[in-house]
Amino acid sequence: MDYYAIYRYLQSLFGRGIKQRAEIMARVCQITGKRPQVGNNVSHANNKTKRRFYPNLQKKRFFIPEEDKWITLKLSTKAIKTINKLGISAVLKEAKANGYLVL
Repeated sequence: MDYYAIYRYLQSLFGRGIKQRAEIMARVCQITGKRPQVGNNVSHANNKTKRRFYPNLQKKRFFIPEEDKWITLKLSTKAIKTINKLGISAVLKEAKANGYLVL
């Protein structure tokens, strides 16, 4: 088998490239799964044009004492409040169970 045939075979399996899910997720909260919503701008004359409502996302670092390491997450402000209330370990466990977080 020549190199080009192997390349075509791998491209057919994986598409143009392999990326981790966490790298692909733009403007999505890694804990709650909040993502942009679609709505309308409404002018004074009641003209409607499409727009997007983005979640209030912040990058935040957390220390996980069980694993003795720091992680950086892209979170909505609601998720930050939830972490402050319940603790990072409990929230990470729930997010992994719900399939929102891939580390």
